Amino acid sequence: MIALSLAEIAEVVGGQTHDIPDPSVRVTGPVVRDSREAGPGCLFVAFVGERVDGHDFASAVVGAGAAAVLGSRPVGVPAIVVDDVQAALGALARHVVRRLGATLVALTGSAGKTSTKDLIAQVLRSKAPTVFTPGSLNNEIGLPLTALTATEETRFLVLEMGARGIGHIRYLAGLTPPSVGLVLNVGSAHIGEFGGREQIAEAKGELVEALPEDGAAVLNADDPLVRAMASRTKAKVILFGESGEADVRAENVRLTDSGQPSFRLHTPSGARDVTMRLYGEHHVSNALAAAAVAHELGMSADEIATALSEAGSLSRWRMEVTERPDGVTVVNDAYNANPESMRAALRALAAMGKGRRTWAVLGQMAELGDEALAEHDAVGRLAVRLNVSKLVAVGGREAAWLQLGAYNEGSWGEESVHVSDAQAAVDLLRSELRPGDVVLVKASRSVGLESVAAALLDAGAEGEVAAR
Repeated sequence: MIALSLAEIAEVVGGQTHDIPDPSVRVTGPVVRDSREAGPGCLFVAFVGERVDGHDFASAVVGAGAAAVLGSRPVGVPAIVVDDVQAALGALARHVVRRLGATLVALTGSAGKTSTKDLIAQVLRSKAPTVFTPGSLNNEIGLPLTALTATEETRFLVLEMGARGIGHIRYLAGLTPPSVGLVLNVGSAHIGEFGGREQIAEAKGELVEALPEDGAAVLNADDPLVRAMASRTKAKVILFGESGEADVRAENVRLTDSGQPSFRLHTPSGARDVTMRLYGEHHVSNALAAAAVAHELGMSADEIATALSEAGSLSRWRMEVTERPDGVTVVNDAYNANPESMRAALRALAAMGKGRRTWAVLGQMAELGDEALAEHDAVGRLAVRLNVSKLVAVGGREAAWLQLGAYNEGSWGEESVHVSDAQAAVDLLRSELRPGDVVLVKASRSVGLESVAAALLDAGAEGEVAAR
């Protein structure tokens, strides 16, 4: 964060200082909410959670060098006390962003936000200092904490914005007003909470409504609900996609033998070839979105193509591909799942597994509401249509629907099996995997299937290889 005195911070957040001998002391370190991250010069934000009260750690963080605590009550050590800690954190982020003058890029969408954010960050930081959301910290707490990591040297600030209801993105955009807003897609993620795709589109479109007239709205030309958002903004509109009408588009899309996308990137300033290090054709759309943002911010086609070809995965459990010593390939995509990302991951598995046995270890897709049965059934059927060798459906009712879809689509029912939990899946795979097999692991975050991927990699490291 840019250095601010405790007196300045108190004024910005409308707080009262307590037990601060010298209000001119400056916060020179980061703003943190985890006491384990506290260090010299930081500001510790004390939230009261269901199980943990951050105020209880006040003495410890000041002992570790924190300049002060931002909390809702005096704690006997230097503190700035406010009525609403979350609102105060947002106010501080808004103030710092205004002071910085960095170009702020915000993005949202039903699927691919984190992967695209990571691509944008890698492309832009090849040009200038860039700060971006770590992982998926895209809510009313994670977003301002990310913004507050920016310094005077930061030129680009890339922020992912999530939403679970109408008004959420409007609130986030008010904390950190973007000049470039990107909407990737409108899908089924959280459809149970929103009530339908039209409601999801209403929420996602709040981002383009927040843009200034001299800003830029980057919209997916291949998604009708996103493309229609052009009417909701006064900003310049830039379209990306495979449509011939897109300003930034891809041609000659194909997958390499290892499942990595390759395509001809077309931008208003020229066309270049791109071969990505990431896995799956769905990353083409993500790459086009990143290219459209980068082109708007002054990068050339050469610079963009080079950066996209060099970009890797920055966030864990998202199509992490690891080959065991016995030749078994484990694809850990267990961070989260929705129908769109499930289909993309299955297609990537099919491409990666040509000539090899393929396994799809899948669990529940959460928050689908009335669409849950149909969507789980459809994913199970798709696994069979893509000739995945075996679907292992893990968990309760929704997993049973996955397996039933595959069973009904398959010829003899041998294409799928339903197991009760992650350990049962591990036991099955350990007994049946053969060298050269490819295993995809994917489910909503609450299912915790990353433990399956970890167990398979541990087994491979220990030389636990099934017989041919």
